[in-house]
Amino acid sequence: MSEYPPPARAETVRLTVAQAVVRFLAQQHTERDGQRQRLFAGCFGIFGHGNVAGLGQALLQAELDEPGALPYVLGRNEQAVAHTAVAYARAKDRLQTWAISTSVGPGSTNLLTGAALATINRLPVLLLPADTFATRSAGPLLQELERPDSGDVTVNDAFRPVSRYFDRIWRAEQLPGALLGAMRVLTDPAETGAVTLCFPQDVQAEAFDWPVELFAERTWHVGRPLPERAALQRAVEVIRSARRPLVVAGGGVIYSQATEALDAFVSATGIPVGQTQAGKGSLPYDHPQSVGAIGSTGTTAANALAREADIVIGIGTRYQDFTTASHTAFNDPGVRFVNVNVAAMDAAKHAGVTLHADAREAITALADALAGWSVDDAYRARSAELATEWEATVEAAYHPETPSAGEGGRLTQNEVIGVVNEVSAPRDVVVCAAGSMPGDLHKMWRVRDRKGYHVEYGYSCMGYEIPGGIGIRMASPDRDVFVMVGDGSYLMMPTELVTAVQEGVKIIVVLVQNHGFASIGALSESLGSQRFGTRYRYRSASGRLDGDVLPVDLAANAASLGVDVLVAQDGPSLEAALRKAKAGDRATVVHVETDPLVDAPSSASWWDVPVSEVSTLQSTQDARATYERWKTVQRPAYLTPSETDTPRP
Repeated sequence: MSEYPPPARAETVRLTVAQAVVRFLAQQHTERDGQRQRLFAGCFGIFGHGNVAGLGQALLQAELDEPGALPYVLGRNEQAVAHTAVAYARAKDRLQTWAISTSVGPGSTNLLTGAALATINRLPVLLLPADTFATRSAGPLLQELERPDSGDVTVNDAFRPVSRYFDRIWRAEQLPGALLGAMRVLTDPAETGAVTLCFPQDVQAEAFDWPVELFAERTWHVGRPLPERAALQRAVEVIRSARRPLVVAGGGVIYSQATEALDAFVSATGIPVGQTQAGKGSLPYDHPQSVGAIGSTGTTAANALAREADIVIGIGTRYQDFTTASHTAFNDPGVRFVNVNVAAMDAAKHAGVTLHADAREAITALADALAGWSVDDAYRARSAELATEWEATVEAAYHPETPSAGEGGRLTQNEVIGVVNEVSAPRDVVVCAAGSMPGDLHKMWRVRDRKGYHVEYGYSCMGYEIPGGIGIRMASPDRDVFVMVGDGSYLMMPTELVTAVQEGVKIIVVLVQNHGFASIGALSESLGSQRFGTRYRYRSASGRLDGDVLPVDLAANAASLGVDVLVAQDGPSLEAALRKAKAGDRATVVHVETDPLVDAPSSASWWDVPVSEVSTLQSTQDARATYERWKTVQRPAYLTPSETDTPRP
């Protein structure tokens, strides 16, 4: 007879793998600063043969048995619903997101762009693409990739480089570990991004006896790492040595909810603040220390101060090339960097003094340690003067001496932005992602709320705008959302307007019709390529795309998708249309034609796009000469003095 008692029998529940996934996701929560919320607002999906009988059945069962546990929303394009989920997560400061279920094959690979966008922007989204059979009992399957060199590679392996976490669930026993690993990454501010869990079609439908503990409510605590004492002291010593310091505020300031701390810090020290695309909103546009956008699409105020800065304090920024103007923004020969970031990779950039910590905690610690220290009055006055000059430039762009100053009396894009800015309320949100408008909005939009500006410029993905706007409105139903989109980006992904109608999500889409790709057209011209291939034209008798404008009626297209449509011809009619849309409760498209040849005010900055070194075209030769002049200003790397050096007096 054994001397040991028989093992206790664990309580289990029999569910399919897909049912277990849905039940688990519904029980996950996040908490920060005492505020607790569901991690998953719901699950987007489009069903095909790869997921309809697995996750599709599980979501139906949950909707009937546990209404509201994990609501399902039908999308129209897998990439688009990924954008919606990412925008929702950004609006929620990365504390909530969505799961996405897709079928096998093209259903899953349509998610790849969305996965890359999420990971590049450090925003959480859970992707659940279906996969081929684990048993291989019926292979090769419809939509299965066959390779002569491998039997275990599927199209879903393409997610590996664009995901922060990747796993494939070959057996039911693997599920608990995979789910917990996925939650760890989704809730880690430094490691987050796209998380991909692939589910073979047959495994989704398999039943298993799961321990009931797997489905208990679980709270993932999102911490605020504190700055290490010695690192804080090094940063303080460097900042105290500064004569011309400049803060570069990135998205980390927003996600950390550190805007009030930043306000207090720079108000006390007088340090001016330039803002990245993700960081715009860190300070309101009229704050005494705000000098607006920085970099290639920045203001002349921020870029002038960047050229002279001896100490750059980057807070929550990854120093993308638009922020550094392709390494030409910071020109002081001895410029040094103090980098505050929750991600070690970003904190270590430019050989700077590293402050690896939560943005809000680090700013508060710096403010305490620098109490009584300030820039001199002359530097404060110079910052304010430069900011005032830029605001006058914006005002002139918003309200030119001749209204509707574009060709044929059409509005300029600057005027359109100005009207939208002035009609919108302080807490309303402007959304954009690609084309010329992200740069124009970055330098000119007068942001008044920390969540009032939402431009996706990590991946700058055409088609993000409408699904992104839906995600923001779902996350913040008390804010009106103004989606700014050009015709080129609109044509990439207008179908989610149907989702907005289906879900009763009110967004206001300002559809700017300029008959082509205005941004790349202008870039092409500046690079000597004469706007080649960027205009929507008939192919003429010459064989080139230089004929008449295509008769594309985007207003009619939008109306066919079920939204309200208003058409504006000039400033007054645009304002009236926007006010009507704002007063309504339905998704509305406001269509307006603009002149693509009138640019926004210059940033007096640069972006490194190589120009052909040899060419028979004079326009290209001239552009190459300009390019080579800028290359003499560029610094291949900001290899600043090490943090062990004695700070300059």
